[in-house]
Amino acid sequence: VQLVESGGGLVQAGGSLRLSCAASGSTASINGMGWYRQAPGKERELVASITSGGGITNYGDSVKGRFTISRDNAKNTIYLQMNTLKPEDTAVYYCNAKVGGVYYVVDYWGKGTLVIVSS
Repeated sequence: VQLVESGGGLVQAGGSLRLSCAASGSTASINGMGWYRQAPGKERELVASITSGGGITNYGDSVKGRFTISRDNAKNTIYLQMNTLKPEDTAVYYCNAKVGGVYYVVDYWGKGTLVIVSS
C-alpha cells in the first residue's frame, strides 16, 4: 500500500485547509485509514480515522468539532477538512492505512504534509 498526501501549507489562525490522501497498491486489504500529526518535540498523535467498511469515524479530543474526515472509496482517497485552525494545529500530518486480519495489523504511512498555522 502506498499513500500520498497533499494539501498542506501555511494558513492564518481561524482559517481552513483540506488535506487529501490517495492510496494505491493493495487497497482492497485496507481496513481503515486516518490522519496522525506530529508537532516538533511531541509524539505522533491521532487526529482522525475512518473505517473502510461502515465509515465509522473517530477523532482526537483536540480537533473534535473543527475537523472532519471523509472518504471516497471509488478514488481510494480520504480527506481531512480542517476548520477554525489554531497555531497549536501546526504539525506534520501523516496519512495512515491499517491492513490486517484478526491477529495482526500492519501500518502504512505516507511521507507527511506540513501544516503551519500562524497567529
